[in-house]
Amino acid sequence: MARTRTSQELNPYREKRNYNFSHILYEKNDYVATLTINRPEVLNCLNLTTLREMITAFEDTAWDDDIAVLVITGAGEKAFCTGADLREQEEFFVGNPNDYYKWMRVFIEMHESLRNIGKPTVARLNGMVVGGGNEVNLSCDLAIAADHIIIKQVGAARGSVAAAGATQWLPLTVGDRRAREIIFLCEEIPAEKALDWGLVNQVVPKEELDHAVAILCEKLYNKLPECLRYAKQQLNFWKDLSWHTTIGHARDWLSIHNLSDEVSEGINAFNEKRDVNYKKIRKKK
Repeated sequence: MARTRTSQELNPYREKRNYNFSHILYEKNDYVATLTINRPEVLNCLNLTTLREMITAFEDTAWDDDIAVLVITGAGEKAFCTGADLREQEEFFVGNPNDYYKWMRVFIEMHESLRNIGKPTVARLNGMVVGGGNEVNLSCDLAIAADHIIIKQVGAARGSVAAAGATQWLPLTVGDRRAREIIFLCEEIPAEKALDWGLVNQVVPKEELDHAVAILCEKLYNKLPECLRYAKQQLNFWKDLSWHTTIGHARDWLSIHNLSDEVSEGINAFNEKRDVNYKKIRKKK
């Protein structure tokens, strides 16, 4: 005789799902969901598969009423996330703006899913936070960093523009002058300076990172979830405004720019482990 299913089992909004991820680890422990970008061999950079898996995990976190907080981190100790996978871009996107446009659409969707998840999000910064990795950091509500990490943007040095979060949100986070310094100079920001500038909320010795994150998650759990969700929506106003007035143009421009000599030189230099030949590029102007 068939078992009668309960109303909760029939409700697709309360369904507990199992996932088979290959590029991320996604774990739920009590009221905390933890998403770990699991590509330490390439410093946790983001390819198409990783972005799609992140989006799926974000939906699961948003829909699971038992989860109060999402923590995002990177596998290993070297990197939190180092942004776009430049080897993937060299293989598929350089000189092919249409396919870059598709990748950029998924990158945008990842940010929008994260920002609108309806629950507090914490960046657990365990290593390098570079380029698009810092944009993931900026998409999170709060950040705790190990004391050995560095943060930097690299677009202007590598053939891109930090237009998928950094140009929009760094001025809101650190102020206009510091945002221009970060984006123009592409220099490393050590953890203590990141704390002073407001890029992170707390810096701790790396062996204390998990404990500090757990304490923060407990504090967030002991708040009213509906009030937090609406407060987050209100706090997102300036981020949403700057994002939605620029991101479509950025996607189009970056796709077209993918045909430029600057992109080719920047990506080739990275993959060949050599310095970018800035003088050669300027002589072509």
